[in-house]
Amino acid sequence: MNEKNVKYLTTGEFAKLCKVNKQTLFYYDQIGLLSPVFKNEKGYRFYSINQIELFYVIDLLKDLDMSLHDIQQYTQNKSPESFLSLMYQKKDEIVKKRQEIEMKEKLIDTKIALMEEATQLDFLQITLEHFPDATLYLSRNIENSTDDEFMEVLSEFIGELSELQLDTGFPIGGITKREHVLKGEYSKYSHLYIEQPHPKDGYPYFRAVKGDFLIGYHIGEDKTIHHTYQKLLAEMERLELTLGDYVFEEYIYDTVVKNQKEQYVTKIMMQVTKNK
Repeated sequence: MNEKNVKYLTTGEFAKLCKVNKQTLFYYDQIGLLSPVFKNEKGYRFYSINQIELFYVIDLLKDLDMSLHDIQQYTQNKSPESFLSLMYQKKDEIVKKRQEIEMKEKLIDTKIALMEEATQLDFLQITLEHFPDATLYLSRNIENSTDDEFMEVLSEFIGELSELQLDTGFPIGGITKREHVLKGEYSKYSHLYIEQPHPKDGYPYFRAVKGDFLIGYHIGEDKTIHHTYQKLLAEMERLELTLGDYVFEEYIYDTVVKNQKEQYVTKIMMQVTKNK
């Protein structure tokens, strides 16, 4: 402590510079993570200014979810090579986290846009609209699946969306073929789907045929959806339209935003062509 031109810091001073409490420094000393340069005969701890950078690195690694045990392992085996290796590793982790955060931000933006759009809709109105090509990612065929098989495909589909980063924030919907709709089998889906506004290369997709769609909204539980289908089919006949190859269903309001099944809203999009 009597060395010339050397400034030592008390525990309180060092803690203040590092913006932590003294107990943190006591604990770091106890586990051998960051110990004072020396202790005097009265037991007072003194730190060197040079240790501030080490504390900052320890604090950085903690913020990056590195355990104190692993940080301790590094501090006990320090070298330029191990430091570089650790920094490259943490940089890679940060890049991955940033990509995940950016993807989640896009999901949230999509859900905000869809919900804001939904609040402006008149669910009692049936409309005829023209859709451009829509790229959809499909599940395996579920046309004649049992309840257990359906759950297996649904679980597999959700897993694929997560693993392949294909969850775009759009709702998961169901596709029903024309032949089943005409038989009154309105919920006999052939596939599950999710829209891909910006499809990635290298994945099999189903490109929905662009064209005209008759759109209506079912309010209530799935078991009463046949009433809405009947209204849509009647409107289709009134407008002299013919049912196309597919009908698409997806939730507008579901358990995420409504507590009662009676308040759920399902969007039904019937592909149609004009009678000649």
